[in-house]
Amino acid sequence: IGQVEGGFVQGMGWVTTEELVWNAQGRLLTDTGATYKIPTVADIPHDFRVQLLPHTDNAVDTVFRSKAVGEPPFMLGIAVWCALQDAVARRDDAQPHVLLELPATPERVWRALQRS
Repeated sequence: IGQVEGGFVQGMGWVTTEELVWNAQGRLLTDTGATYKIPTVADIPHDFRVQLLPHTDNAVDTVFRSKAVGEPPFMLGIAVWCALQDAVARRDDAQPHVLLELPATPERVWRALQRS
């Protein structure tokens, strides 16, 4: 469950805060903890429920019968971007789709709201 939670939060950060910025010479400017924003414990949803399918033990002889969980929950972070895009579009029913760029930083959400 912890792997699923961690993967989702990592994916959520990928679509909302992890903005890569380069200068004119092609040097990455967001390369430190001060400039490259990753999700923290404060970013975890308040109501965050994860359940695994019951009776799905791994038949393969692995450590504690664990299963590899990596990319699938990471990619579920896209649901956060979809929810933000839907929320921006709901502001104006006459315009059902508003482009929300990735990552959906607060500034980009604000700009999308201004366009809607």
